[in-house]
Amino acid sequence: MLISSARAVTLKLANQREAAVPEAPVLIRAAEPFTLETARAVADPALDLRHPMKGPFAAEHIDDLAAAGSAMELARLAGVLPAFLVDPEPADLAQQVEAADLDAWSDTGTLKIAARARLPVTASEDAEIVAFRSADDMREHVALVIGRQDGSRPPLVRLHSECLTGDILGSLKCDCGPQLDAALARMAEEAGKGGWGVLLYLRQEGRGIGLVNKLRAYQLQDQGFDTVDANNRLGLPTEARDFPVAARMLWLLGVSEIRLMTNNPAKVAALEVEGVTIAERVAHKLSPNPHNARYLATKRDRAGHLL
Repeated sequence: MLISSARAVTLKLANQREAAVPEAPVLIRAAEPFTLETARAVADPALDLRHPMKGPFAAEHIDDLAAAGSAMELARLAGVLPAFLVDPEPADLAQQVEAADLDAWSDTGTLKIAARARLPVTASEDAEIVAFRSADDMREHVALVIGRQDGSRPPLVRLHSECLTGDILGSLKCDCGPQLDAALARMAEEAGKGGWGVLLYLRQEGRGIGLVNKLRAYQLQDQGFDTVDANNRLGLPTEARDFPVAARMLWLLGVSEIRLMTNNPAKVAALEVEGVTIAERVAHKLSPNPHNARYLATKRDRAGHLL
């Protein structure tokens, strides 16, 4: 069975190092053949309290580390737990996904503007929505341009990752919904002064791990783990968003220099690596509530956010 190194550490495999990359692949063998029930208990940390006794397991050498890493990345992209039952003698190697296939799939050069239209919104009646799509990925990212696009001055830009629970349902566990509303209001204010703004709405739920895995992480948070440890116990990275996609969206809009609304210095660095000039980092702080105070503190203390 292929699992993540973070999950292997949780299972107390003595030959796995605590310092290993949490989502790195590890191959384990059980004393008895895995069944779907025992495999699910190994894969899902939310079941640890229900199935506390597992194993014994032995970690084995991975002959094709690149293929194993590709499998873990495929799981993340699919929004499923990063765990696979492995057939030691696969029947059809022609169907194998190679690391190069994932590289080609993630090439942002295939992202194009699919459609655009005027879209009056609550924050501003002077807004345009632009949809982006690539030929081999049906997730539609969108940009909302508020005010009149003016190439002579850098726009106020916010990268906002999709959060169904926060943006639509009003979840108090995060600050996503209030951040989205505050960003649009700030851009409308900017437009009223002759400037303009761009909200990039990225279809990367749960910082790139998907909705179902985000809810699994919520289960672990209810057991006492913070958001970083919850993701790692699932075998998933704390940060898996695709910032090159955001840079490509800006390029397609003809934007190369921005004033970025963020509390996260790593986001500034990630965009700069992709060739986007950050003229200014604009703080985007909101007050915590009793349900997200620990979440925000974790972002500050463990993810380096300036809060």
